[in-house]
Amino acid sequence: MGQGIRLTEIVEKMDLKNLTPEVEMTEKEVHVPDVNRPSLQLAGFFDHFDSSRVQIIGNVEHTYVQTLSEKRREEIFDKLLQHPIPCVVFCRNMDPVDGFLEKAVKYGVPVFKTAKQTSDFTAEIIRWMNVKLAPCISIHGVLVDVYGVGVLIMGESGIGKSEAALELIKRGHRLVTDDVVEIRKVSDETLVGSAPDITKHFIELRGIGIVDVKSMFGVQSVRETQNIDLVITLEDWSRDKEYDRLGLEEEYTEFLGNKVVCHRIPIRPGRNLAIIVESAAVNHRQKQMGYNAAQELYKRVQENLAKRSK
Repeated sequence: MGQGIRLTEIVEKMDLKNLTPEVEMTEKEVHVPDVNRPSLQLAGFFDHFDSSRVQIIGNVEHTYVQTLSEKRREEIFDKLLQHPIPCVVFCRNMDPVDGFLEKAVKYGVPVFKTAKQTSDFTAEIIRWMNVKLAPCISIHGVLVDVYGVGVLIMGESGIGKSEAALELIKRGHRLVTDDVVEIRKVSDETLVGSAPDITKHFIELRGIGIVDVKSMFGVQSVRETQNIDLVITLEDWSRDKEYDRLGLEEEYTEFLGNKVVCHRIPIRPGRNLAIIVESAAVNHRQKQMGYNAAQELYKRVQENLAKRSK
């Protein structure tokens, strides 16, 4: 089985109250970023029951169980809790009906409760688990939040990625990670980047060493995660290479099957990388809002040629 989330981490993150402290849960993990409300199972229908999901009991399920006879409840609880369920969560601060906790302890299924409304808790835990269990890769680069645009700066070692990031931080932008970027695919459209715990908030500058950005520039200069909206690849300038000077057609790079807009920036002495990255980020936002400067220039040229031909 692939990566999982420890049940103890879910309990801590979601602030759950443990109703079955007798049940050992340190080794238990959740591997599916989804939940199940076992309404049909409590009614006795177990076909296609996904027992690997977190099971959530809301007001409907709780009220229905109270209508069952004691004998029927025992049968249903036995049948439900014999499955390899990671845990059961009661919402709205509801307490389980008599006999449920005893059966849960017997079968080793942890039971928790939360004060949150069922729909709110469901949405929150699914969103969080989707991020935690998303496919993940690590790449070499620097991720910076520039005007709300997640800019991933890539390029060969020593080309100036960290120096560009430091200049951007000085200009009021925020560092997510330097050197190693962990990329998670949380949906078919969204990639989220973060830093490994060991290098979080640190930048390596050749000739100086390790710099703690959070300590030097304050908490406003860093952030934990950021969507990756734009990739800038830095490369040594070559006289023989053609570079895009208009930007009429977008180039893309791919991570985990998701395509991200990519710009290749040639490096020469005297070029201010921070301003170039800022401009690329603002230009990207303009395009997302429906304005494309290259297309506007092309339109003006076409209109001018049309006037002359007349």
